[in-house]
Amino acid sequence: MLLNTLIVVATVVFMEVFSIVAHKYVMHGFGWGWHRSHHEPRTGWFEKNDLYALVFAGVAIALIWFGTEGRWPLQWIGAGMTAYGVLYFVAHDGLVHRRWPFQYTPRRGYAKRLYQAHRMHHAVEGREGAVSFGFLYAPPVATLKRRLHALHGGAPQGRRPAAATSRQDAA
Repeated sequence: MLLNTLIVVATVVFMEVFSIVAHKYVMHGFGWGWHRSHHEPRTGWFEKNDLYALVFAGVAIALIWFGTEGRWPLQWIGAGMTAYGVLYFVAHDGLVHRRWPFQYTPRRGYAKRLYQAHRMHHAVEGREGAVSFGFLYAPPVATLKRRLHALHGGAPQGRRPAAATSRQDAA
């Protein structure tokens, strides 16, 4: 039981590292075709970028299935991926982009830092020159401001309001 719990926790940590790399080099690279929708105003409940969540959910479901068919510890790795997906939905889709039926803007602590870091990620138009690619890990805001300044010599060029955080924002 303890080993299974450790596998789930380790998978959650690994998924954040994997997500940072995938966000920076896949989503802002050759996968921009899907991810671009996330950096544009949203007009409905869904965006093309949500296809990434479906792909990762499919992998997690397959791992859980193979694990329950006797291929230990795949079910626990799939459970860790699922737990990461829930945390992603709460922190990223809910807190930052307000895809929930209620809105909350954090005023202090790590939630505020996470919120600010991701909003700074969206401060740049297009896929180049963005900062903060984590979904659950956020570097200090001062560090991100320095990186943006170094990359763009001040305010990001072509800056526009960040992608819509709610359906009302997109209207």
